[in-house]
Amino acid sequence: MILITGATGFIGRHLVQRLVERGERPRCLVRDRHRAAQLLPVEHVELVEGATTRPVSLEPALHGVDTVIHAAFMTADRKQSAGNTYEGTNVAGTTNLVNAALAAGVRRMIEISGLGTRPDRPGSYMQGRYLAEEVLKKSALEWSIVQPSVLFGRGAPFFKGLADLIRSAPVVPLISGGSLRFQPIYVEDVVSVVLHLLDDPVGSRNRTFVLGGPEYYTFAQIINLLMETLHVRRPALPLPLFLARIGATAMELVLPKPPITRAALTLFTFDNITALDAVERQFGFQPLSLRSYLAQKGKDGL
Repeated sequence: MILITGATGFIGRHLVQRLVERGERPRCLVRDRHRAAQLLPVEHVELVEGATTRPVSLEPALHGVDTVIHAAFMTADRKQSAGNTYEGTNVAGTTNLVNAALAAGVRRMIEISGLGTRPDRPGSYMQGRYLAEEVLKKSALEWSIVQPSVLFGRGAPFFKGLADLIRSAPVVPLISGGSLRFQPIYVEDVVSVVLHLLDDPVGSRNRTFVLGGPEYYTFAQIINLLMETLHVRRPALPLPLFLARIGATAMELVLPKPPITRAALTLFTFDNITALDAVERQFGFQPLSLRSYLAQKGKDGL
């Protein structure tokens, strides 16, 4: 039995669908059964209401489970609130899940993290991501950690946010001058990697897999590619990171869903890249490029 946390999230929905297509009946930990029923193929999955932040809900969810795919994280596009913090959701939630999994006799866990994960200041998004990995690595569970670069696909938060900004803003900011590099990877290719790990428990045991697409793009190139796809032209002006942080702070104070958060700006402090052949070398297939995807899907792919 496979349990998926974060099953209604961006990666989770794609993963559930692919598991169902290959004949699995995964169990999905969801906060709201009625909302989940609108997003998941409910006739082919088992829904269990609960959350990693509610330890009492985890025992029934983990009963009879062999493998957990952990994707229930507060992502960088969301601002923190009183009941939803990077520490509380990502670190404490992962700790609760690992402890409950061990008590239930679960054998292994696959955790979806992100490229460039490293220690950071206490309470920050990146520190939460780092500590969530450490909790799993230091446990007695067999583990695999997947660290993809920024994801693309219909509704992907990073690209949807940029597309919305291009549509609405008179000027598009090139954060950090637009020179930082990204290696976007298609969500379906990340799911293919996770399925490979499921099928190879020995070869993937206690390993971290860093993933990126087949091409590098500067942030400025991504903006230009999105403008071409949307058939919209906007002036693009360099914006120093410290000014972007001031703007993100102000938007977080007044907007429930700001277009950019301070956490998301963490991605603009380093080149979000790995080897161009990372997926092909480790898993034997060539991932789809962002350019090819947008050429096929157009603005409907955003």
